[in-house]
Amino acid sequence: MKRRLERAGMRSISVLVDISNYVMLELNRPNHVFDLDRVTGGLTVRWACEGEQLVLLNEQTIALTPDCGVIADETGVESFAGIMGGASTACSLDTRNVYVEAAFWQPDAIQGRARRYAFSSEAAHRFERGVDFVDTVAGVERVTQLILELCGGEAGPIDDRITLLPLREPVRLRPSRVSRVLGLPFGEDAIEACLQRMTLHFVRDGNDFIVQPPTWRFDLCIEEDLIEELARLHGYDNIPTHPPVGRLAMPELSEGRRSASNVRHLLADRDYQEVINFAFVERRWEQDFAGNDTPVLLANPIASQMSVMRSTLIGGLVDNVVTNRRRQLDRVRVFEIGRCFAHDAQAVPVPGFAQTLRIAGLAWGAAQAEQWGAAARPTDFFDVKGDVEALVLPCQAAFAPARHAALHPGRSASISLGGHVIGFIGELHPELVQRYELVSAPLVFECDLEPLLGSALPAYQTVSRQPAVRRDLALLVPRSTSLSQVLEGLRSASPAIVQDIALFDVYQGKGISDNEKSFAFRIVMQDTQRTLADAEVDATVDQLVLYAQREFGAKLRA
Repeated sequence: MKRRLERAGMRSISVLVDISNYVMLELNRPNHVFDLDRVTGGLTVRWACEGEQLVLLNEQTIALTPDCGVIADETGVESFAGIMGGASTACSLDTRNVYVEAAFWQPDAIQGRARRYAFSSEAAHRFERGVDFVDTVAGVERVTQLILELCGGEAGPIDDRITLLPLREPVRLRPSRVSRVLGLPFGEDAIEACLQRMTLHFVRDGNDFIVQPPTWRFDLCIEEDLIEELARLHGYDNIPTHPPVGRLAMPELSEGRRSASNVRHLLADRDYQEVINFAFVERRWEQDFAGNDTPVLLANPIASQMSVMRSTLIGGLVDNVVTNRRRQLDRVRVFEIGRCFAHDAQAVPVPGFAQTLRIAGLAWGAAQAEQWGAAARPTDFFDVKGDVEALVLPCQAAFAPARHAALHPGRSASISLGGHVIGFIGELHPELVQRYELVSAPLVFECDLEPLLGSALPAYQTVSRQPAVRRDLALLVPRSTSLSQVLEGLRSASPAIVQDIALFDVYQGKGISDNEKSFAFRIVMQDTQRTLADAEVDATVDQLVLYAQREFGAKLRA
């Protein structure tokens, strides 16, 4: 018996323990042998009480919970039911009287209990998967027989209690369902032969088979379980493989809309690399980069430094710069498209939480990779502004001074499209540059993705054969006046013959007062049908000057 146990991978401990293990392997009936002299009063089966503890046979002390089944005597818990016995009633070389216990424990009452306490046992492994509950007494009789043969002694009476055994409901097996699930014709004769090979009892009900699962097969509960057994007997390699065929319709692609993939390629063409960062971030990031004191908290974060959901993409991009700088890279240009999360009572589809899809980019270091054809210079605000303008083409974005928690107070601006603010652009705040040890400030932009996906359709416009007339207009305006306001106003007030108004010079300094600045515009005028007269051109310029004087307090620069 010892050699058979060793060949089965179990070590010999003592004659009583070896007999218990031998019967478990022989009949698949886990059992336990108590030292009867150590048991006080009778044994009862119950659920554990809060605060009870048990020292197991492996010398591990566990704190039991009310969902753990136990076997107890008058003094307390003596065994972890169906899993492992207790050390206080374990058999030893001095044992003279024993009590043999064998039972059927429901799989639901055993599953996960041993893993909860970080150990496993042969009994738990079997009871978790289901053990034959018919004739448990046979296991006790076999243990008793071996004890009498190897140790001698006298057998006592058997106490057999039966309560709440599982009900094994018959399962209907339909040949049509078998053929449909397996994808091959499976005749009634073939099904009947397979059921007979598995010694499963069944009766016929028309074309169907009513199969009675045996008491030791807890894996046969529904029709698909039987179909799986048929597939196993038929042979998985004998089941033909049919590639799925999908009837796909070509979707209509709107010319007035582009995909996020198009936006990715556009930024990649401008020397940016895409990154994918975690949506779970540090709480400090939300305060640093979004000024957010009420971020979306995670109920069960995977790490302490990932306890909240991000409401901005800037923090992840700055962290990418920090990581690359540690690896001695001196130029980083990255972008990310991802969702940002914030509290919003009106949000859909998840009430209470907005999930905005955003795009953000960051440029740090030299404007161009080191080369011989151009002098090295750091990336500045207008480099990134040009990238944003290319991102929104053919639409025109408007930029206006604005403040953002993560950006330099005097070097940041809002990004507007169609009169709506969609994001921000600027230089990272000096405090954050110092805090994250970046040496120099990166330039960042972040905006909502959805407005960028709309694309204006090209419209036909007649190419004029008439000569164009150009006039330069220099205006003195207050220093607080932004270029975008003046330029947008002049374009809206210009008559039909004005084809373009563009800025070509900004001047502040000698010759003008300290509270003024000069904007110089080039005005292109042209008609498609006739040559413009000088009087008409002069009247148009005068109209634009009067508009600038009225709206912005501008005056002509001498």
